[in-house]
Order: sequence, then C-alpha cells, then structure tokens
Amino acid sequence: MKTLSSSLLSSCKGVTAAFTTRIGGVSSAPYSSANLAFHVGDDPKNILDNHALLAAHLGYDRSKLIHMRQIHSDRIVIVDETLNFDTPPECDALITDRLDTPLMIMSADCTPILLYDPIARAIAAVHAGRAGALNAILPKTVHQMEKIFGSAISNIQAVLGPSIHGCCYEVNRAIAEETMEKGYPEALRYEKERVFLDVNTILLSQLDKLGMKQVEVIDHCTSCNRHDYFSYRADAQHTGRIAGVIILR
Repeated sequence: MKTLSSSLLSSCKGVTAAFTTRIGGVSSAPYSSANLAFHVGDDPKNILDNHALLAAHLGYDRSKLIHMRQIHSDRIVIVDETLNFDTPPECDALITDRLDTPLMIMSADCTPILLYDPIARAIAAVHAGRAGALNAILPKTVHQMEKIFGSAISNIQAVLGPSIHGCCYEVNRAIAEETMEKGYPEALRYEKERVFLDVNTILLSQLDKLGMKQVEVIDHCTSCNRHDYFSYRADAQHTGRIAGVIILR
C-alpha cells in the first residue's frame, strides 16, 4: 500500500506516522483501491483486506487500531483499554499515551491531523473538516493533551495531511458568512460570484494562536489529485477514504 510519511515525525524516535493514498488496495471502483472506510458502501471483506495490508505495511496489530465514527463535531475521546478495532467511538479526535495502539482518522477532503508530544509521550489523531475547524476541534484537542497528559505546547508536533484546498473547495454564502463571523476572513477567496474556502488556513491560524511552532503541512490537494486520493467533491460524493495513522512505540 502506498503511503506518505511526515518529514517532521519521521525524524522522531518512538512514533510511527503515515497518511495513506488510494493506491495499493483491493477494492473495486469507485473505491479503488485502498479504501479504509466501512460506511461508504464498499465490500466489507475488501475493507478488512485493505486494513490488513496497511497494518502489515506499518507494522501494527490491526485489532488494536482505533478509528472513529466521525460526525464533524468537536468531541474528543481518550483511548483506553476498553476500545478496539470493532468498537470505534463517535467523535472527531482521539488522544492516548498507550503504546502500540494505532489511532486513525479517515478523510476524503477533510484535513487529517496527527499530533505527537515526544516529552509527555502522547499522540492524537484529529479529523477537521469545515465544521470541525470552525468549532475549534484542533485547539481543543491540544488543550486536552495539556490537561490529560501534561503536554507543553512547545513540545507538540503537528502534521496536516492531504486535504481539499482553497483552489477547489467552493462554498455557499452562508458558510462564507459563518467563516467571517468566526474571525477567519483570510480563509476565503472570492472569484466573481463564487466563494472558495481553505480550511487549512483556519487550522494554521489556530495553531499560530496557540504558539505552536513545530508544524508541517503535506501540501497535496485531494481534489486536484483525485487519482492519488479519494475526494468527496471531485468524485461526486461516491468514493472511499484515505487515512492518517499514528502509533506510539
């Protein structure tokens, strides 16, 4: 299975992190070929086979992987021994300090975010679409890492994975007005009567306000690069999901 590594996290000992592409799995069109999501209509056997391929590629026990039933919320779950692959919580962020417990976000245009604190030895996986970003799911997750694990913001490293960018993400006027009201006018781009939103601009602004300096953006637009990634917009809403995975070793 073809994955992307983070240059920021690849240099860190004690953590494995990667983002998947749509390449190297067994699913058939329109989920071809490395779909990892169970809720999109793909054959469950193919999905499990794709998860097995990814687990072998990154070197983890698939049964220990924790993924989410993502709901575009600001809900954060602390992963403990009660959760496993078959019991995904309903939330949009996971945090843990448990070893060999992979955390996964799935996406098809939303921004998958991986967080790592090498000092407090804690990790997080965050799903941030427009709604999540405007509801501050990312800074709320960082604050939970501070509260639960004693993380210092200066130690946390953040990686924003492949997502739809402002070149392709057209929104309506109501969303544009909400974005303005929340204080992110710089995230909007106007083209005659059309309005485009760059969610990563919101996320990077939030990280900057937190004072976080160790930040990496994998600058791949999922819509522009639909042959490498699943894109809800570019694939007319009928598509699979890529993933971000992080594991504390």
